[in-house]
Amino acid sequence: MPTLIRYLFILLLTVSCGSVLAQDTPDATAPTAAAAPTPAQTLTLLRAQLDDIKAAVDSKKTDVPLGDLRNRALDVQQQAEQLTSTLSPQSASLQARLDVLGPAPVKDAPPESPQLSMQRKQLSKAKNDLEGQIKQANSLGTEATQLAAHVAELRRDQFQTQLTSRTATPFSRAFWVDPAKAFPDDMHRAKQLGSDALSSIRQAWQPPNRTPFVLCLITAILLLSVGRWLIERMLVRVTTQHMPTGRLRRSALAVALTLAYTLAIGLAARSAYLALNWNDLLDNDLDDLTKRLVRLVTFAAFMTGLGRAMLSSKRPSWRLSDLSDDAAHRLRAFPWLLGGAALLLGVIESINNAIGASLAITVTTRGLLAVLIGLLVGSALMRLGQSRRATLAAGELTTPRPVWIGLVVAAAFVGVGIVLLGVITGYIAFAFFIARQMLWVGVILTALYLLMHLIDDIFDTVFDPEGRSGTRLQSSFGLAPSALEQTGTLLSGITRAVLLILAVAIVLAPFGADPQELAGRIGTLLSGGSFGSLKIVPSNIFDAVLVFVLGLIVLRVIKRWLSNQLLPKTSLDLGMQNSMLTLLGYVGGVLVFVLALVALKVDLQGIAWMASALSVGIGFGLQAIVQNFISGLILLAERPVKVGDWVAIGGVEGDIRRINVRATEIQMSDRSTMIVPNSQFITQNVRNVTLANAQGRVQIKLPMPLDTDASKARELILEVLRAHPGTLSTPAPSVQLDNLDGGSMLFSCTAYVNSPREVSGVKSDLLFETLERLRSAKLPMTSPQSMVLRRLPPVADDHDDRD
Repeated sequence: MPTLIRYLFILLLTVSCGSVLAQDTPDATAPTAAAAPTPAQTLTLLRAQLDDIKAAVDSKKTDVPLGDLRNRALDVQQQAEQLTSTLSPQSASLQARLDVLGPAPVKDAPPESPQLSMQRKQLSKAKNDLEGQIKQANSLGTEATQLAAHVAELRRDQFQTQLTSRTATPFSRAFWVDPAKAFPDDMHRAKQLGSDALSSIRQAWQPPNRTPFVLCLITAILLLSVGRWLIERMLVRVTTQHMPTGRLRRSALAVALTLAYTLAIGLAARSAYLALNWNDLLDNDLDDLTKRLVRLVTFAAFMTGLGRAMLSSKRPSWRLSDLSDDAAHRLRAFPWLLGGAALLLGVIESINNAIGASLAITVTTRGLLAVLIGLLVGSALMRLGQSRRATLAAGELTTPRPVWIGLVVAAAFVGVGIVLLGVITGYIAFAFFIARQMLWVGVILTALYLLMHLIDDIFDTVFDPEGRSGTRLQSSFGLAPSALEQTGTLLSGITRAVLLILAVAIVLAPFGADPQELAGRIGTLLSGGSFGSLKIVPSNIFDAVLVFVLGLIVLRVIKRWLSNQLLPKTSLDLGMQNSMLTLLGYVGGVLVFVLALVALKVDLQGIAWMASALSVGIGFGLQAIVQNFISGLILLAERPVKVGDWVAIGGVEGDIRRINVRATEIQMSDRSTMIVPNSQFITQNVRNVTLANAQGRVQIKLPMPLDTDASKARELILEVLRAHPGTLSTPAPSVQLDNLDGGSMLFSCTAYVNSPREVSGVKSDLLFETLERLRSAKLPMTSPQSMVLRRLPPVADDHDDRD
């Protein structure tokens, strides 16, 4: 097997190289290429082409399809725009040279040299000629655009007229009379086309072209047989073994199988085309037909591969949809049948256009194709219903279908009924249109369903907090798990909404629109609209969002680098570091917002006028918010208080933990947080304990009896103050005799600690240790005076004494 793969790779490389050489190598017998036309000649040629298109549009008997005329008009418009983009830099260059020469001298000024005057005249004449050519090219481009729009309207009107046309019913004899009469002539033209194709094949078999003919055919056969199998096996192995576990494997495998099937068959069709047209052997008509057939085969392969990937009959556990195994088994043949029907529809339409088939034969073939497609879609719907009924009869619970799937199934039933009824009643053009739209809408909806699953799974995997990429994002940008999940959900929703809008735009495109017109419609949709003077362009919105996100990421990285690496190595304290980071966040956020507005192509002058108009309302309605915001900036700039300070304001005392835009967070002693507006720090009295000196003072008052040895007590207390690990040696602890009063003396003990926050704890430790040492030294503390109450015996009254 590896040898076979190697030979296949060498064969494909040989064919590709030969194709490139055949296209790039100039023919020795070919005449020398003519010189490139001048801009004036190009404008004359474009004007002639535009006049021919106008004459063909005005003529009612022209055989040229309106779609081709529209494409020719758009081609003229593109050439005119290209000419304008080519001449504009030349005009700018001439203007720059004129600016260097300066204006011509006035009357009273000294005359300039004749050479300089002649050069200015030549440059002015050349610039005027270029500007005239640019104006003429712009005019041609505008006329071509208007003409293309007019042709598109005529084409839609013609298409609607054809849809409402009616013929005899196929069940009548009159319906088959005209096809029978026109069949010999159409068959003759078809045989002529077949003979031209056979002649091209014989010519390709001639010795100069035989080798590439055989190699291309062998390549096509290998791609159809072995190549498709090898590509699918390789993609399955890569998906199952090298992708992270999760739902992404299923959606990625479905996309890979679809692309593998499309790529293999599309390359095979392209190889067959190269076999016939290796050295431009086909004439223009036959070459256009074969190219169209290649595109049809590729589309049919995509349609078949998409259906196979969604059914996943051989791998039920990898199936994206909620179809049961029985339903997938019943529908397993329909991807090939519907793909073949789409291919047959395109081939017959292409051949009819190539041979100029009669209207009777065209109507007949379209009626047969409409019936075929209607029966295939109806059969698929019936098999799906049979599977559902069989599941219910077996007593198994069916998976509830979403509302939109039920609507799609109902619309498909209605479409099948309209197709069959239209053919029966003679509205064959309308029935054929509905049948073709059913295939097209089915492919769009299925591809949209697959892409939405893929987008959702990609963002879920990338932004999974427990996944590899999610862990890296958290560690690199410091994102919280919830923020990471929200980002993934938001990006997934935006992408899915864009896909849905594009799908709706394609489905609701004007009836009868060709791929080029669809591409133009999507481009018009993406070009956006305007809201007043503000232009809403999706690409500009995407650029603005990208600039905003990248700007915030860069700002976050810079702040993190400053916070973790640069600022800790400086002599700045923690509060100053926090203030710098906060100011950087404000300034950087405003700068990123302005850059996003520039990317959005918003007029900053208009925003300035709007801000001026709103300033009055802001001054009255948002006065408090603006005042607090300005106060916050003043706090960050002047730093009367900073993060880490211990402050007291309005009965609130605690540590400053954060200074925000509007308010400051103060953590109190009970670990609760008080939110104080910034304006209060500017307008009220604030006690900042740690502003000038961050040290704290421990002060203890000790009353002792007068008969106590004061010197001994002083030395003992000083030993306690000096021995504690929390007290500072500088300033040194002190013990002073503060007062003598009421038979006692009062000692004032003072010590200093590193922070006021340590005062209460150190004071408690010192009191415990001092009391213990005083008791051990038998130095009594002054006790409060007590009052003793005695009850006296009752006094006998005089009467008892007399007795």
